[in-house]
Amino acid sequence: MDLNKLTIKEARQKLQAKEISSLDLVKDCIKRIEKTDSKVHSFLNTNFEQARDAAKEVDKKIKKGEHVKSLEGIPCGIKDLILTKGIVTTASSKMLQNYKPLFDATVIKKLKENGAIILGKQNCDAWGHGSSTENSDYGPSHNPWDLERVPGGSSGGSAASVAADQVIYSLGTDTGGSIRHPASLCGVVGLKPTYGRVSRFGAIAMGSSLDQIGPITKTVEDAAEVMNVISGLDKMDGTTVPKPVPDYTKNLQQGIKGLRIGVPKEAFVEGLDPEVKQLIQIAIKDMEKQGAKIEEVSLQTLPYGLACYYIIMPSEVSSNLGRYDGIRYGYQDKDANNLFEIYTKSRAKGFGAEAKRRIMIGTYVLSAGYYDAYYKKAMRVRTLIKQEFDSVFNKVDLLLMPTSPRPAFKIGENINDPLTMYLEDIYTVTINLAGVPAISVPCGYINNLPVGIQLIGKQFDEETIFRAAYAYEQANGWNKIKPKL
Repeated sequence: MDLNKLTIKEARQKLQAKEISSLDLVKDCIKRIEKTDSKVHSFLNTNFEQARDAAKEVDKKIKKGEHVKSLEGIPCGIKDLILTKGIVTTASSKMLQNYKPLFDATVIKKLKENGAIILGKQNCDAWGHGSSTENSDYGPSHNPWDLERVPGGSSGGSAASVAADQVIYSLGTDTGGSIRHPASLCGVVGLKPTYGRVSRFGAIAMGSSLDQIGPITKTVEDAAEVMNVISGLDKMDGTTVPKPVPDYTKNLQQGIKGLRIGVPKEAFVEGLDPEVKQLIQIAIKDMEKQGAKIEEVSLQTLPYGLACYYIIMPSEVSSNLGRYDGIRYGYQDKDANNLFEIYTKSRAKGFGAEAKRRIMIGTYVLSAGYYDAYYKKAMRVRTLIKQEFDSVFNKVDLLLMPTSPRPAFKIGENINDPLTMYLEDIYTVTINLAGVPAISVPCGYINNLPVGIQLIGKQFDEETIFRAAYAYEQANGWNKIKPKL
């Protein structure tokens, strides 16, 4: 049996029953990484020796008959934007080359307390800037379904790794779709939690009012298991909310009979691939057969989400990346002759083209004379988006949309067309602007390329999202289809 193909639930059951050892599970994942990562390029840095040692300790506990926690002994991967003590964390940027954090992000601390085993750090668009993982300073990741295509972004390495069965699950970050988009393109499950549900402490900030850490998994139940561990109030993050964390696995099997699911008519307009649209419509009919009440709704602000996002997000990027100047943090150019040259040369060489583009846009938007015209107006639109989501959720329990307008495209196909790349986020950015949770689950395939459907819920109502996604997943089993890598 290839143990690396197990889900979290399956692995835990076998560990508890002493059918397998954690060391064997870790070894199988390492073997798979060594065999396939030259093709997929999911990992930037590995942690194999420490992972084997940690697995041996878990096996000792199991042998003694001690209680096994929900993620104990189960190997995972971590997006390179999340700090891991002693493991190189670069944000996939040369600016942070060889940087070893002195502390763990809160989510990593929680994983370790739960016995999780980290196999390494996974490739992403540098600083999270992108929808294809082509903007990594260390080269693109490849989609396991077709190695000539992108895995999506920015958490592309994490999603590709789960799809390729290199790890049992991963953690990614989502600022405008960066968990859900690659989950859709790689045929796995990806959840963006409610803003404030999961601590951002120790995540390298992209857009501080938009970022959230979340799970990328093989099944909906696995995503719920990870959320049980990483959610909750954190005194190190003032944006987390003191709401009790429910057991997200408890109500998974309640079904969706009677659930009101709204389908925004603005989501099915020009730009959506006709075959993707067809798969979404089939998924809607499937949910209707299971007893869900499907209602057409209107989200009039949806078409304005992308423009609003690409003003607010670069503004926050320009602010967050200001600290990487060759003095306080990051790469320092050795050829600089004075302080001004340290700043200019270090930033010119340390940042890639996409980071520079976003810094320039953000700085322009925030500059005197343009702040009111752009940033202030975008923040007003954001308020309208949030209000409209609140209004729609008075009528329905969930919203349903495509995750991405099309399946995975070829590497290099849009590299010189930033606008087309930004349009990849058209169905995901408004969710971050509104601060609500959303999940992407597989809903079919076009020419052997996965397509995802997106379920969006009310703030802090991840339970209903999980319930609906689980019912759909169990009825269709798209997640059981694996790439022939």
